[in-house]
Amino acid sequence: MPVTFDVHGPDGGTTVLLSSGLGGAAAFWQPQLPALLAAGYRVIAYDQRGTGRSPGTLPTPYTIAHMAQDVVEVLDASGTAACHLVGHALGGLVGLQLALDAPDRVASLVLVNAWSAPNSHSARCFDARLALLAAHGPRAYVEAQPIFLYPAAWCAANAARVQAEVDHAFTHFPGEATMRARIAALRAFDVDAQLGGIGVPVMVAAAMDDTLVPWTCSQRLADGLPDTTFECVPHGGHAHTVTDSPTFNAQLLAFLARAGAGRLV
Repeated sequence: MPVTFDVHGPDGGTTVLLSSGLGGAAAFWQPQLPALLAAGYRVIAYDQRGTGRSPGTLPTPYTIAHMAQDVVEVLDASGTAACHLVGHALGGLVGLQLALDAPDRVASLVLVNAWSAPNSHSARCFDARLALLAAHGPRAYVEAQPIFLYPAAWCAANAARVQAEVDHAFTHFPGEATMRARIAALRAFDVDAQLGGIGVPVMVAAAMDDTLVPWTCSQRLADGLPDTTFECVPHGGHAHTVTDSPTFNAQLLAFLARAGAGRLV
């Protein structure tokens, strides 16, 4: 079954493709969409295979390379030669893999709280989340999700919104097998030794209070890339694109303006 995607904005404009994190849903990028459209970009957002509107059985073993190939198929289906890819966490790994596997399809990368190699802290977080899923099921798993996504104070101040997100995630939970396969794919990802071969401009964005991915992983990623802008904010958590979208959107648009010069795709 094909991956489901939406195209927003003007035909023929510079294309920005948005790739979400572990949840996989295009809706994650709602805080960015108005800013990108106001700046005149053509925007593609998609539900990753096995999530949301893109259900289906995943290959075994499932890898980030499979996810990057799905992006190629989205680009082909939308008539897009190349894109500026913005990826959050797992979506950032997809962008890195795409830049390695199909460099002609990538004009630039924006990697949000992403990484180039496994780390022990994130592994511990995923172990705990998977243990919760195994012992208590999807409801307990999604109830814990905001702890890893958002700062505690933001969750408390936005309790109704957070609960609505949790309820939506439970209703649309992709199944334990799919979730385990997706987590296994991101845990196996390691491109540290290949970063020097990624020649496009890259913005690496991180939040120092990210509970799931240490900001030092983003620093390591930025240090390994040849052409990098590193944007690190003190607060905002793993999903600081949501909790502090004005700051992130300003960084994103400034980077795209620089990276997009002469790169209409």
